[in-house]
Amino acid sequence: MKKFQKRVALVVAFAVIAIIALACAPAPTPTATPVPPTVAPTKAPPTAVPPTTAPTAMPKPAASSDTKSAGLRVALNKLLGEHVILALSATGAALGGRNDEFKNAADALDANSVDLSKAIGSVYGADAEKAFLPLWRKHIGFFVDYTTATAAKDKTKQDKAVSDLLGYTKDFGAFLNSASPALPANVVADLVQMHVVGLKGAVDAQAAGDYPKAYTEMRKAYQHMQMIADPLASTIVKQFPDKFDGATDTKAATLRVALNNLLQEHAYLAASATNAALGGRDAEFKAAADALDANSVDLSKAIGSVYGADAEKAFLPLWRKHIGFFVDYTTGVATKDKAKSDKAVNDLLGYTKDFGAFLNSANPNLPAAAVADLVMTHVVGLKGVVDAQGAKDFAKAFTALRGAAGHMQMIADPLTSAIIKQFPDKFA
Repeated sequence: MKKFQKRVALVVAFAVIAIIALACAPAPTPTATPVPPTVAPTKAPPTAVPPTTAPTAMPKPAASSDTKSAGLRVALNKLLGEHVILALSATGAALGGRNDEFKNAADALDANSVDLSKAIGSVYGADAEKAFLPLWRKHIGFFVDYTTATAAKDKTKQDKAVSDLLGYTKDFGAFLNSASPALPANVVADLVQMHVVGLKGAVDAQAAGDYPKAYTEMRKAYQHMQMIADPLASTIVKQFPDKFDGATDTKAATLRVALNNLLQEHAYLAASATNAALGGRDAEFKAAADALDANSVDLSKAIGSVYGADAEKAFLPLWRKHIGFFVDYTTGVATKDKAKSDKAVNDLLGYTKDFGAFLNSANPNLPAAAVADLVMTHVVGLKGVVDAQGAKDFAKAFTALRGAAGHMQMIADPLTSAIIKQFPDKFA
């Protein structure tokens, strides 16, 4: 395998919140008043008594997920989660001897690294961006070394790559701590080490052909990135309060992050399943499809957490329905059955209207036509990915996939806003 020099790594640490207790001094005891002599009292004018109305409470500010703090948290979660899936797409292709696919997955992974460096640069400046990128790429190079050694069954090189990765975690922790002292170097190193161990477990499972374990480890590694992204976002906001309105840890921001993470993962797992199916890798396809369905269940639970158990039960089969249509489309592409492909496309286009009507019935703040248009863009985007995969044009496939995954934010963000508008008390 051709070694590419593209690298990465992660970060963060948890900020300490100080709790200040207010002491209340006891009220002074009043002294006795002397009794005046019994002379005829002078009639005093009546004293006006104020009305006994309670003071008006200041209204709470309306909950909002559309703050710069929430936007930063979403962006870091999406980029770091994408890093995991693209890294494992590259290692899976490399271990499977699919060299062209590996090269283009690696290129997509490096594009993600560049985007992450720009996110860092947008806060810390151009010098930090330039320093971050080669350091971030460095651990990707070490993972390439580990994957190459694993494919060759060269334990000595495997051990060296692991040693390099563990050493890297300390270097990365020190780098972030130098940029933000609120990020303790050892805490950052521990979080990055968890990232390294998680990816290593997925690579080992890929090499062993244990695809159920590989996809389980992939999902765990994807979810773990929130343990890095969230504290990093919080620390940045506290370090630069003038740049970011709002807070990162509000209920509204948390809902926005959850929906974005799940919908981005949906796009990537769907593409992993179609790619395996088109490549005739049946065992991998089944494992990817199972992981995709687990993501669907998680998404239904997110809906149920707001709308209740009945909505959760109604949402899941409807969401699964469009996945089934994509399986039909992929089968049509694989067998060059145009009639089957055309029917699947018609089914998908009809589905967009059904889904729009469903969401509008649950939340009138979501116009059915607007939802249908957004879901249609999702359908067209994933169709483009499948077409490129079927043509073995992996450069186009990974470019289209990053676009399709990025588009999911155009669904997640309006859905979040509509839910918060519908249930403001839940997200205050």
